[in-house]
Amino acid sequence: MGDPKFSRAKYERPSHPWEAERIKAENELIKKYGLKNKKELWRAQSVLRRFRQRARHLQALVRYGDRQAGKERDELLGRLGRLGLLPTEGASLDDVLGLDVEAVLSRRLQTLAFVKGLAFTPHQARQFITHGHVAIGSRRVTVPGYIVTRLEETSIAYDPRSPISHDLHPARPGAQPVAPPAEGEGAGAPEAPQGPQGPAPGGESP
Repeated sequence: MGDPKFSRAKYERPSHPWEAERIKAENELIKKYGLKNKKELWRAQSVLRRFRQRARHLQALVRYGDRQAGKERDELLGRLGRLGLLPTEGASLDDVLGLDVEAVLSRRLQTLAFVKGLAFTPHQARQFITHGHVAIGSRRVTVPGYIVTRLEETSIAYDPRSPISHDLHPARPGAQPVAPPAEGEGAGAPEAPQGPQGPAPGGESP
């Protein structure tokens, strides 16, 4: 199991570090989804890889009529349906094998917060999440890579305890900017009109 103090990596690095086409594709995904580094992309790829490996294993067992494999297949398809990676009905193991890494990246909280209009860019959505401004229902979530289920997707919103939850906060997309006061307005009360000058000092008129 290993020492719980030193957790194992939840991703696998590419077998070859210098592949121009792969590096270019990774950089495009990092830019598109606002990822912090390639480790987040590799983590999503590892999640997808485990689903695909499980699907291939079950596919072989189902061909031999394994009843337990049939139950596990339905459980896997149901789980992927709840995560929004597959349709809730009519999916098959072939659909699992047809998934790509963007299917996983599109279910991250960071991506869905941007798609729902809570931020101007995916990078700003990540900042809002890590700073505790986004919640799912009544639960504050500070992990940008959290995989959102179908049931949780509709309850993504600003945390009520966050100042950004105010409709007029300038960081919110669509917030109406406060118009500056017109010239001559809001600078204080108007000065009182000056009366005629009194006599000059000494009692003599000017």
